[in-house]
Amino acid sequence: MKKDIEVCEIQCIHEEDVKEVKDSMLEPNTLLDLAEFFKVFGDATRIKILYALFQKEMCVCDIAAVLDMNQSAVSHQLRILKNHRLVKFRREGKIIYYSLDDDHVKKVFHEGLNHIEHS
Repeated sequence: MKKDIEVCEIQCIHEEDVKEVKDSMLEPNTLLDLAEFFKVFGDATRIKILYALFQKEMCVCDIAAVLDMNQSAVSHQLRILKNHRLVKFRREGKIIYYSLDDDHVKKVFHEGLNHIEHS
């Protein structure tokens, strides 16, 4: 059976490289926060919502119609996206409109898309 991952045939630690990388490693809390941030992108429904909001600002009713989902399920996902500062909202009378929080969200999304489309 062929291994999927190539490994060294000998045990050899490059001390200078290890020290350099260890010294530049992010703080544990920062790493955890980053992992949580990327977890948010691990749900297809949230990706669909973000993609819809790339097109235009929308209310929950409209997002639910685009995704063929009920408003409660969409609201739940929007809450997660809002808590991670990926979307923001504004109120206009009785309607709440959602949009992307900033251009960073688009950049992260597009970098991921570029990565999976890269052959």
